[in-house]
Amino acid sequence: MASKLFAYLQLTRPANVVTAVADIWAGFALAGAWDTLMVNWIYGDQTFWWNLLWLSLSTIGLYGGGVAFNDIADAELDAIERPERPIPSGRASKKGAMLMASLLLLAGIACAFQVNQLAGLLSIGVAGCALLYDYWGKHQHYFGPINMGLCRAGNLLLGTTVVPSLIQTQGYLGALPLVYVAAITLISRGEVHGKNRNALFLGGAMYASIFLALFLLAYQKSPGYLQIIPFLAFLGYRLFPPLVQAIRTQEPKYIGKSVKAAVLSLILVNATLATAYSGWPIGLLILLLLPLSLGLAKKFAVT
Repeated sequence: MASKLFAYLQLTRPANVVTAVADIWAGFALAGAWDTLMVNWIYGDQTFWWNLLWLSLSTIGLYGGGVAFNDIADAELDAIERPERPIPSGRASKKGAMLMASLLLLAGIACAFQVNQLAGLLSIGVAGCALLYDYWGKHQHYFGPINMGLCRAGNLLLGTTVVPSLIQTQGYLGALPLVYVAAITLISRGEVHGKNRNALFLGGAMYASIFLALFLLAYQKSPGYLQIIPFLAFLGYRLFPPLVQAIRTQEPKYIGKSVKAAVLSLILVNATLATAYSGWPIGLLILLLLPLSLGLAKKFAVT
């Protein structure tokens, strides 16, 4: 029984789910909601704390359900290329996986509606983008990476819905996770067969554009913008050595390591963005999710 539950849990990519929670927490920083939380800690209004909880639960459901449907959609291909995965190995049934994934998506949407209507509608959009990618988008050469990036962009913006008007003024910041995740998706296409040098170089250039954008945002938003430098340095350390090794070898093993490092480093991207808007203590708080994600990555697949 325990082994079967573990197989279904594998389908949700728990280490990746933690990175999705970081999206929400960064979105809270964009909305200035962490300052409100600190005030509420003293004076007792718990509204924003509940909103943080509901949105964190929402993204757990949305991400877990979305990636589970990805394995469901790929079951026949995985039987050839990755037979050790839960469904092709027989440790999880396709019917059971579909039920679990559907319930997770519905729970994610229901939790978002506990915050407000905008959050609920945006969660439906995120779920729709995830399913579109699982069953169609990932097979599209150009739209696939954009489709995957839209899922993460929506997830970041989901965190800002505690202040609904911010979607109009801060919605453009969704471009950051969109570009970053599109880069990961491009690079990941070599995980099975390798030999994707052009995609690796393009992905690296897209990573570099994220560094520049984060620095310029911090420079614009805060007189203490230099406090993001340690976060950017750590992000660079996590991202570029594995990418360089992947470019040199063109081997699936090293491309997979680069993708894994980039996925988990989404927490660092969010921590840096939060630092630009709310200061380094909030960035450090989000960064504390990284050890949890890294620990889960030792037991569960990331890609």
